[in-house]
Amino acid sequence: MLPPEIPPLPALTRAEGELIDRYLEVVDLLGRINPAVDKDTYRGLRAAQALVRKAVELRDALAVMHQRGETELHAATLARALRVLDGERRTARVALPPPECAR
Repeated sequence: MLPPEIPPLPALTRAEGELIDRYLEVVDLLGRINPAVDKDTYRGLRAAQALVRKAVELRDALAVMHQRGETELHAATLARALRVLDGERRTARVALPPPECAR
């Protein structure tokens, strides 16, 4: 049996695609830093060090969009792209786990 087919990514500008990619990279690093989930300080330290660089890249992606006149974010389209790219699971790692899992 084949796995379910992934829905296609919505049409994005190159700058929007860059924004989504950089945002998810930052989210992944924040998930690795989350003290409520991870117990490894070295792994968190390494992620925090990388976060600085990725935050700059995220800022730059937004700056490019703004400079090109893309001053409006199309939230519904970007949310669809995030869902296709597993954004719900990836962003959930940043949140606090349910109380029963925190023990």
